[in-house]
Amino acid sequence: METMSKAKNVEAQEKFGEAVNTGNLELIRDVVAENIKDHDPAPDQGPGPQGFIDFFSGMRTSFPDFEVEVDHMVTDEDNVSFAYTAKGTHKGNFMGYEPTGKSFEVRGMQIGRFENGKLAERWGSTNQWGILQQLGLVEGSN
Repeated sequence: METMSKAKNVEAQEKFGEAVNTGNLELIRDVVAENIKDHDPAPDQGPGPQGFIDFFSGMRTSFPDFEVEVDHMVTDEDNVSFAYTAKGTHKGNFMGYEPTGKSFEVRGMQIGRFENGKLAERWGSTNQWGILQQLGLVEGSN
């Protein structure tokens, strides 16, 4: 029983990743609970699955080749945690900035708690400052 729950949660997380990486964002509705508690939402991210869909739709408009690759994953009965690399090329408006044509590659981490095979609670962080630096939108070292 324990292994089946873990496998179901990993499968849900992988489906979320597939949605983000392919742009088939409606898949998110299948794996995110309506009443998800997101402890670290992106600026202006709305609630529930639609909030994630809107956020990643914007990211894919700004960075059409946006991709998140899982570098390391750890699971237990209720949680899926992973370190990842996010990357993309700035080809659309992003946070009010015109496209630079530059690419970024940054690290991030996420912890997701699952209930009944759906993401119910999320904590996470992406190196947003690194994105802005690598695109040349803020001063600082890369």
